Amino acid sequence: MRLYRFLAILGPRNKEFWRDRAALAWNFLFPIAVVVGFAIAFSGQGPDLYKVGLVEGTPQELAFLDTKYVQFVPVDDVDKAVVKVERHQLDMLLDPASRRYWVNDSSPAGYVLERLLQGGDQGLSKQLVTGDEIRYVDWLISGILAMNLMFSALFGVGFVIVRYRKNGVLKRLRASPLTAFEFLAAQVVSRLWLLIAISVLVFVGTDLFLDYRMYGSYLDLLIVFILGAMCLISLGLLFAARIASEELAGGLLNLISWPMMFLSGVWFSLEGVNPWIQKLALLLPLTHVIDGARAIMIDGAGLLDIAPNLIVLAGMTALFLALGSWLFRWE
Repeated sequence: MRLYRFLAILGPRNKEFWRDRAALAWNFLFPIAVVVGFAIAFSGQGPDLYKVGLVEGTPQELAFLDTKYVQFVPVDDVDKAVVKVERHQLDMLLDPASRRYWVNDSSPAGYVLERLLQGGDQGLSKQLVTGDEIRYVDWLISGILAMNLMFSALFGVGFVIVRYRKNGVLKRLRASPLTAFEFLAAQVVSRLWLLIAISVLVFVGTDLFLDYRMYGSYLDLLIVFILGAMCLISLGLLFAARIASEELAGGLLNLISWPMMFLSGVWFSLEGVNPWIQKLALLLPLTHVIDGARAIMIDGAGLLDIAPNLIVLAGMTALFLALGSWLFRWE
């Protein structure tokens, strides 16, 4: 790989993006509009949905467990579940075996559930916890930023290469000493730093008004998004390796992006859904980006805690780049 050839492609690609004012505005304004919209829509008490953590491996003998409109989520780690009660991610935690329950004294949903529990079952020991509420917008921001990364990476890189191939640009580049790896590497780096810069600006700008909860490291969060952006860009390159039709490219990119948007936990938690859906979500790179980012922001996790997500993203990146380079055709 020759650095001067790499830079000769990187520079013009950056200028091309900055000159596309419509695409630039969309990358900035779309995530901001979504975050602000959901912050307004879900301010206040939110919907009447009760979620109770139920410690696994315990006899279910309580009348409370037959209560309608209450979602019982299996829990295998009590300490982590207590933290979720503190942060209002669970309205209550119930352990029938030890006859104990945990409730946050500042949670309206927890108060209602406690009254229901005490009305039907006696002899339970109350464990009181306190903590700041995790708002829906605090939970949502990592998913919105990751979704913006996905669309910008897949369509920004995929459509550009398909357009180059259709217009004959790649055919002319083939006559130069430029190698396929140098060309693809320039595309990855060009899109990567732009995506990260936009994500940082959007996060910082909206944080000034919404004051997100952040229990982990900002550097760790940045590392997750960098690795996630590289993975998604590589996936876009893989889809554009041979396609010469923008219509076909759009269809294939929509085919992969829409399932990721709905199954990776952008809008709602996958806790309590069908186990097969949860396993399917683990095959999607966006899931690991969002899970890693939320673990850092909401749970205060470090890089070692989310190592499985990082390893999967790194492995997918290497796989997509290798396949994309192997399948790539100039014409």
